[in-house]
Amino acid sequence: MVAGYAAKELAARGLKAGELTILSADDAVPYERPPLSKGFLAGKDKEPDIRINAEDFYREHGIELAMNAPAKAIDTARRVVRMESGAEYGFEKLVIATGASPRKLEIPGAGLTGIHYLRSLGDSKRIRAQAEQARRAVVVGGGFIGMEVSAVLAQKKIETTMVLRDDRIWKSFFTPAMSRTFESYFAARGVKFRKQTELSEARGGSALASVALSGGQVLECDLLVAGIGVQAETSALTGSGLEVGNGVVVNEYLETKVPGIYAAGDVASYQDTLFSKRRRVEHWDNAVSQGQHCARTLTGERAPFIHVPYFFSDVFDLSYEFWGDTAGADEIVERGDVSSTSFSVWWLKQQRLVAAFAMNRPDEERQAAAAWIESKRTVTPQQVKADQWPTG
Repeated sequence: MVAGYAAKELAARGLKAGELTILSADDAVPYERPPLSKGFLAGKDKEPDIRINAEDFYREHGIELAMNAPAKAIDTARRVVRMESGAEYGFEKLVIATGASPRKLEIPGAGLTGIHYLRSLGDSKRIRAQAEQARRAVVVGGGFIGMEVSAVLAQKKIETTMVLRDDRIWKSFFTPAMSRTFESYFAARGVKFRKQTELSEARGGSALASVALSGGQVLECDLLVAGIGVQAETSALTGSGLEVGNGVVVNEYLETKVPGIYAAGDVASYQDTLFSKRRRVEHWDNAVSQGQHCARTLTGERAPFIHVPYFFSDVFDLSYEFWGDTAGADEIVERGDVSSTSFSVWWLKQQRLVAAFAMNRPDEERQAAAAWIESKRTVTPQQVKADQWPTG
């Protein structure tokens, strides 16, 4: 995604033929990832619908696309990217956007056919194909990937069970009231929950037939999707001299300690000046914004990357958005009925708004969220709760 949006921005800024090469381990031209667990997985979107740029965009702008071409190493001294094929690509400037890789199950039977992870277009295609015949599915993990996949599978009339290590859905993010609301909504649409447990074994011949849980319960299933997190993909950086720590370490300009080498997207551990902390973000908006920012930097602009973290999600017929960072919040304010399908939640830290969640709320609430967070202005719980939004 970083590559697709950077290319689009560079083309708009007068990119000349031969100036840009995209090296990708994927076999498809740059595409949007959110539909992989939503519209594309559901069969509503087709592959051309989710491309960032049309396939002929790259040819028309003289951009070289090297697909199925995983990088093996980066030689920062020689300014060369060495590929697993043995080929080498020299560069003047480099943007590392290798993304992240799914964490894998480490249980007996983890290699059985029918066990999937969702990261790439190919992954989504395989899950979608098997879902056409599946009768029972298990989704491991209660974060946004687990929730989105469960919603799609349940709407395909597949008996779907979510297996959660915690005692409620998305405990690291949702308030208890939010978890109850979403659990009730999912349960009403056929999704079952198994909480405070984890997989101990996957069983079957060559194909998945059931999974055993840590408490001894066995769930029959012929499809399993594990959404248990990802880790930054930095394998090609070993020995490069670049600093790696939960991703590629970059400054507020997204630049590594080697001049002319940048990192963006899921792999970038950047200095967030807005929250005064180091951050690595694994969401669509971050990849888009950092890809565009890198393109501006490559064409001569120099400005820090200042951006309120944001993501959105769709589950069943619900759509919600989130801005900011809840860490350290000391007050939480709710607007609307949290047990309904229209409410917002606001996190404050020392009377400054640091995060906001909105689902089916008026535009003024959605517009206020990012502006309040970025401005760092003092906001009281009473002002958040009031019908009139504070100004100035």
